[in-house]
Amino acid sequence: MDSIVDSLNSAYQDFVTAAANVLEAKELSGGQKTAATDVALENFKQKWELFRVSCDQAEEFVESVKQRVGSECLVDEATGSVSGKTGQGGMTGLPPISAVRLEQMSKAVRCLVIELQHGSGAAGGAAGHAHPSAPFDARFSEDNAQ
Repeated sequence: MDSIVDSLNSAYQDFVTAAANVLEAKELSGGQKTAATDVALENFKQKWELFRVSCDQAEEFVESVKQRVGSECLVDEATGSVSGKTGQGGMTGLPPISAVRLEQMSKAVRCLVIELQHGSGAAGGAAGHAHPSAPFDARFSEDNAQ
């Protein structure tokens, strides 16, 4: 994380310096377009793009951390691990499930979402031959007891 912050800070400093150089070149030229102002503007554009790239990378990192934290919270909640943590509410009234089982269900849901996003129709076909009282996954007893 430190490297991302350092990269963002460095790109920002370069961007601000390039902006100052544009202003200085414009002032020295008396507001006229010269080779020096063109060079300063081109440098400014490059620094702006580098800063945007750094911002995008930082945003991607923040999103990945948010997803990771959310997943960890979901696993903690599903496995009942939150009951022992301070500052957390009590149990939700749902019986805990294993983290392995939660991951299997999560993968199954992701596959269905991908099928639906691609409009393959496979999900609709699967729903057509699955009986509504059929278990989510017959290998697991908690899916059989409905």
